[in-house]
Amino acid sequence: MTTPTTGTAPAAVDAVCLGESMVTFVPEHTGPLADAPTFHRGVGGAESNVACYLALSGHSTRWISRVGADGFGDHLVAEIAAAGVDVDWVRRDPTRPTGIYFKERLPGRTAVTYYRAGSAATVMSPELVPRQLAWSGRVLHLSGITAALSASCRELVRELTRRAAGRPLVSFDVNYRPSLWKGPRHPGELLELARGCDIVFVGEDEAEAAWGTTGAAELRAALPEPGTLVVKQGATGAVAHVRRPDGTDDRHFEPALHVDVVEPVGAGDAFAAGFLSAALRGLPPAARLRHGHVLAAVSLTVPADLGRPPSRAVADRLAAMDEDAWRALRLGPGWAERPGTVEDRS
Repeated sequence: MTTPTTGTAPAAVDAVCLGESMVTFVPEHTGPLADAPTFHRGVGGAESNVACYLALSGHSTRWISRVGADGFGDHLVAEIAAAGVDVDWVRRDPTRPTGIYFKERLPGRTAVTYYRAGSAATVMSPELVPRQLAWSGRVLHLSGITAALSASCRELVRELTRRAAGRPLVSFDVNYRPSLWKGPRHPGELLELARGCDIVFVGEDEAEAAWGTTGAAELRAALPEPGTLVVKQGATGAVAHVRRPDGTDDRHFEPALHVDVVEPVGAGDAFAAGFLSAALRGLPPAARLRHGHVLAAVSLTVPADLGRPPSRAVADRLAAMDEDAWRALRLGPGWAERPGTVEDRS
């Protein structure tokens, strides 16, 4: 990994994604973690997932984070770079480890056990991540996970979401994780952070758990500031509230695709990446939602957090389907690797 000279201005990119990534261990077979003798090693992290999906979708993308000066850190940086992401600004910490987590594949659900306390990423701060670097993309993508890692990480997210001259479009995925918001931390902080952003992604279920809100309309009332609020409704679909120049909202809904789910973890990151990819291309809100659903369908049909998206031409063809064909489409495991079979499933 190249380490740029201190003070060197970073080249402009389409998107900057900032946050922790971890090495993941996925059991080879379904069953309790205690009975799993072998694992597949991978990479997982909300923001790095978005960075990888955007890079694989043809966008110039930079990932900013800290990892340990260890083998797991080497693996993370190499894998994310292999997706086409600029990792030159990832810093190595000689005293703190790279985070890891284990998935537990149980019948009908997946459980996750994290080992991230005291990791290298938890010490990120405004002093360690200059604004000039974080604001070097057309879009800066953040998540509530980073804000929950430590006090210095929360201050970094606050700093980067403050409205100021030169700030790029700021995207924020709430990503509420109850296990990270214990003790003195309060999920109401996520609401305040989201209010400072331009594009916000949030699930109805997590919003109700974190803030007690119910439904997309109530969420929009609680979050009037973002120009775009995307409310995810699980297998039903997603709603985008997009503010017009006169201050009123356009409301767009697109149903989710029918998929044969292999693994649900990472689908929200894929959705955000699909939506942002379409936004970077200047596509209208309905197309942005559909592209989000297409990439979510990639993630849902692979066992790892990250899948390989279809070509832009295939994604565009799916997003352009008429309403009946879109609703009739069903995608199974590995569909993105066999795009010629997509039409046969509609």
